[in-house]
Amino acid sequence: MAVAAARASLLLPSSLAASTSPRARLLALPPRDRRPRGSLASPPAAGRGRLRVRMARTESTGVAVGFRSPQFELPEPLTGKLWTLDDFEGNPGLLVMFICNHCPFVKHLKKDIAKLTSFYMEKGLGAVAISSNSIRTHPQDGPEHMAEDAKLFKYPFPYLYDESQEVAKAFGAVCTPEFFLFKKDGRRPFELFYHGQFDDSRPSNNVPVTGSFAGI
Repeated sequence: MAVAAARASLLLPSSLAASTSPRARLLALPPRDRRPRGSLASPPAAGRGRLRVRMARTESTGVAVGFRSPQFELPEPLTGKLWTLDDFEGNPGLLVMFICNHCPFVKHLKKDIAKLTSFYMEKGLGAVAISSNSIRTHPQDGPEHMAEDAKLFKYPFPYLYDESQEVAKAFGAVCTPEFFLFKKDGRRPFELFYHGQFDDSRPSNNVPVTGSFAGI
């Protein structure tokens, strides 16, 4: 899904858009074609035996610009703190990232995700990462390993654990990494104006990681 006029008209407040860095375009892009990435792993269904899990190439589903951010209350394994959407009430924008530890598409971007979010958080952007993977299928995505990852990559944002996967379902997240960027005007709720990928770089395509998007 593409929104023709979104390039200029849906920018965050100028305090967040002042940078001339090429990566600044992440905050101003309309939804684009959904590129395949790793799927979120669900636990085996009751009565169906053991689920065979492999890296699937799953496309993120369409959500409309203007979609309001769902409420959430999730723990941060690193600190034990519970975070909610209300904790970001004072931010003019919120980046919600669905990631996990094991996904090769996420591993390819971890350092750059940390760098980019740190840059914009200093300008007032709120940011949060959420892991919704089942630890029955991917124990390496469990809370203790999430805390280790958060420390290792010096994530400047809280990295939250969605054990029930209900938050991922509420957002419509189906793959990792998947990015939802919301803006907020005053007292109005957070409203979506970008949903999609980080850039066109993949572990095996030799495209540099830029944080920007092909054709923009």
